[in-house]
Amino acid sequence: MDAQEPEQTPFTAVTAQTSKLTRKYQACLDASTPYTAYRWISTVVLLGLFFLRIIFSQGWYIVAYTLGIYLLNLFLAFLQPKFDPSLTQDEGLEDGDAGTSLPTKQDDEFRPFIRRLPEFKFWHSATRAIFIAFVCTWFQMFDIPVFWPVLVVYWFILFFLTSKSRKRVPTVLQSRADSIVSPSATADPTHD
Repeated sequence: MDAQEPEQTPFTAVTAQTSKLTRKYQACLDASTPYTAYRWISTVVLLGLFFLRIIFSQGWYIVAYTLGIYLLNLFLAFLQPKFDPSLTQDEGLEDGDAGTSLPTKQDDEFRPFIRRLPEFKFWHSATRAIFIAFVCTWFQMFDIPVFWPVLVVYWFILFFLTSKSRKRVPTVLQSRADSIVSPSATADPTHD
């Protein structure tokens, strides 16, 4: 007795091909994971090609501006810790839970610096965004006429405002520098 094979609809055929391509793409990403330098070099080369395309075509400034803002946000997320000690300390004080502060004794738990955006995800998102922006520069509908110096000035204003609002690293470094006691201050004057 012949069992009837289910009919393959166009939707299932497309779904099967899409999942096959997704698996191949993920396999390529997994294979590229240990090669950090080569991944970033390829991303910088792609970014250079994108900039050359923008410069020689004298257009698509809004695409370049959008890419710049996106890359800036990715970079800032890469620099920030996943768990900000100053914020968790403040939240603990509001809730009455003081156990979420940084370790102060030798036997306290050490928590390493964990980035909010890991390096691989940063690279993958940046490369994908640069590629999409590069593809957008080949379509005339994305070439919106703008006065590019205004975009550059606006980008720098956003950069400085965003950096200023997220400027916690120097205060953390300063507090650590203040807590380090110089050897001359701890020297016992009777042993000189």
